[in-house]
Amino acid sequence: MHGRETEQGGTWIAVLGLGEAGSIYAQDLAGRGLRVTATDPAVEAVPPGVVRAGSIREAVAGAGLVISLVGGRAAESVLQEALPAMEPGAVFADLNTSGPDQKRRLAEQAGRRNILFADVAIMAPVPRSRIDSPLLISGTGADVLASLFGGWGIPATAAGSEAGAAAGLKLLRSVFMKGLAATILEAVTAAEAAGSKDWMIGQIAGELGPSGPALVARMLEGTRVHAVRREAEMSEARVYLESLGTPHPVTDAAISWLQSLAHQGWVADSPS
Repeated sequence: MHGRETEQGGTWIAVLGLGEAGSIYAQDLAGRGLRVTATDPAVEAVPPGVVRAGSIREAVAGAGLVISLVGGRAAESVLQEALPAMEPGAVFADLNTSGPDQKRRLAEQAGRRNILFADVAIMAPVPRSRIDSPLLISGTGADVLASLFGGWGIPATAAGSEAGAAAGLKLLRSVFMKGLAATILEAVTAAEAAGSKDWMIGQIAGELGPSGPALVARMLEGTRVHAVRREAEMSEARVYLESLGTPHPVTDAAISWLQSLAHQGWVADSPS
């Protein structure tokens, strides 16, 4: 893989987007001795150990790996701005949550400039596990990126050379996880009205095994706090299920719950 080398002989990394996840990845990669540049027009400060770039082109010029964490809505425009400044053979890793169709579209654009593309699905909340969150990677850059991440101690699994495969698998997982969270929220809300909230939480936690209490707590709190972002993710999941021709009543119900929570003011984030 082409690109600048760091003082430690490793790949020069550019991180695009310094929101919650982007800041964590930039800081933790730098903390592992890697040379990291980053840029985000909406964020003035960069994490410790990270070099600020004045623009996307400045950040990616010569980088062997570019990590995009700008949100699904901005993913394509950021890719288009980055590609002309990247060297052939470098890897563009899109870690944004979006559907398989968008990932394939981005991969085609990268391929026309001989840039390897990695569709990266983050399989756990980044604030919880930070850079140790497990990753699923597909696309032309999947094997290269999985090898790089493995060498840096980041859990990553390659899922084939077709961009969109990792995104699709993540959305299928979301159907289960967000559907489960909606079911838990509905049951606990009803139990609270009946004066049996603690009993119901205990029942649910017992069915989920040793980690049940912590999982129930995370689902109840996370569903409320991140309703907007999760609604966007589940809407992507519904589009994917429709493309597969499969029914989605549980996904529809989860979206309704998330919309209701967002309108109640349980908002700590946005889709971007």
